[in-house]
Amino acid sequence: MKPHSSRTGIAAVVATAALVAAGCSSGGSTAGAPQAKMEGDKVVISVMAPANPDMELSTNKVTTLLSDKFKIKFQFQSTTMDGAAAKEKRQIAISSGDYPDLFLLIPYVDAFTKTDLQKLGKQGVAVPLEELIKQHAPNIQKALDSNSVLKAMSTAPDGHIYALPQWSDCYHCTYPNKLWINSAWLKKLDLSMPKTTEELRTVLRAFKTKDPNGNGKADEIPMTTDTQDSTLIGYLMGAFAYAPYGATNGVPSLLELNGGKVSTPVDKPEWREGLKYIKSLYQEGLIDQASFTQNAEALQAVGNDPDAVRIGSSPVLWPGIFVQLSSKDGRDKQYDATPPLTGPGGKSYTGYNNPTSIGYTFMLTNKSSEAARIAAIKMLDYIYTDEGQIIANSGPEGVGWVKPGDDDVALDTKVKPTWKPLPSTETAKNIAWSSMGQYNVTLALRNAQAVPMEVYSEAGLERRLFQATQQYEPHVDKARVFPEAQVWTDPSVVSELATLKTNLDSYVNQGQLAFITGSKNIDTEWDAWVKGLDGLGMKRYLELNQQAYDKARPGN
Repeated sequence: MKPHSSRTGIAAVVATAALVAAGCSSGGSTAGAPQAKMEGDKVVISVMAPANPDMELSTNKVTTLLSDKFKIKFQFQSTTMDGAAAKEKRQIAISSGDYPDLFLLIPYVDAFTKTDLQKLGKQGVAVPLEELIKQHAPNIQKALDSNSVLKAMSTAPDGHIYALPQWSDCYHCTYPNKLWINSAWLKKLDLSMPKTTEELRTVLRAFKTKDPNGNGKADEIPMTTDTQDSTLIGYLMGAFAYAPYGATNGVPSLLELNGGKVSTPVDKPEWREGLKYIKSLYQEGLIDQASFTQNAEALQAVGNDPDAVRIGSSPVLWPGIFVQLSSKDGRDKQYDATPPLTGPGGKSYTGYNNPTSIGYTFMLTNKSSEAARIAAIKMLDYIYTDEGQIIANSGPEGVGWVKPGDDDVALDTKVKPTWKPLPSTETAKNIAWSSMGQYNVTLALRNAQAVPMEVYSEAGLERRLFQATQQYEPHVDKARVFPEAQVWTDPSVVSELATLKTNLDSYVNQGQLAFITGSKNIDTEWDAWVKGLDGLGMKRYLELNQQAYDKARPGN
């Protein structure tokens, strides 16, 4: 799939800029737009976006391709991939009024929330996109018209589309609360894959005390994670109570459904028992203290320690978070997914994530010119095609991916493969937008990629994750899942709900950590902590979410 040329003449762009200067609007949502800034025949678009240390967005191959194809001169303001730092930079930019023409964010780093969108839309910072889409983005419009969840996610209660979420129908992401355990250590110590909470305790104790890495040092870490990627509470809690996805160190959801009634599990006795279990592991030194303080880079440093394999298990979405794939010593091949555990009461749940991100990542602002808006939405429309999506994710053909051969097998073995991503060991750095460009990864497109049958190879990663996830899917209770993606709050209570959520999220995060680490006594202080939830407005928070859920139900 080679990208087609889509060059427009200088005169056309200059004419568009002239329309803006005259106050005319040919593209929708452009009233009062600033005059276009041009650099030669390209319209200048300032963009705030996260980038990892290996990524230089201004020279990235996808940036260059899209710049030429859509006559855009990108001016990037990069943030790090650290979520807290990226969000802080984004908020400072908005608060100061010194924000870019376009936010092009990554869901798990710094995406906007629905509350953010409604506020920024009301303030006039976020430019409505629906008319731009109708006039200039047929592929985006087709996706909205054919995907009711995407349309509900994208359309605010006032009918405007202030920003677009990514859509990446990711099977393994849908069941994110996984635990990856060192199977080589299990084999060496003659242990079985744990199935219950107490079997896991036995395994972690052995990892801690029996020198499974064989270096004669007590340097093994039975379980560790980082603050950004942790599924520690979510995974372990599943043996005691249904944990809504996100009930970890960073809580995007405290909500569950019980027969259509919106409630929270975090104040229930079962949740308390789950925290007591996690605390018991922590007190034994089976959970690394750094799990609640270290960032992703620190976790990788431990996982890639050149002196020894040190990590026994890590509760994260996929192994590449804590260990380098294709490691020279093959340590990345040692880790396999542990199925959901069964607790003392016989419960065994797993978390469920919307098949795609519920954050918002493509937002044009009122700083952008009409020409910039049209060029940006046309660019995104191209990314919505299969060809554009493959290129944005993997890089240009022949650089990041190739056409499959006769012997290649698709991820879904029942379909014919249409594209074959190249492993990172065979590609240069800075060739793709990767997570920043995942806007229309349909299940059909994902399943049509050629993936080796050898699951422990880097190129076989997708099949490895697919197969691992099949162990988790039967453990989800979808009737309990609050459909956060499709539910919007009434604009009149957005600010109130945002304040409640911020306060409750912080309180729950801090409280759970305090109970686990022992700075709060879970036996004597639990009741007071639960009362504190009510003091911060939990009942009102549930009431407002109930109202929003009722409005979002089919037929309402």
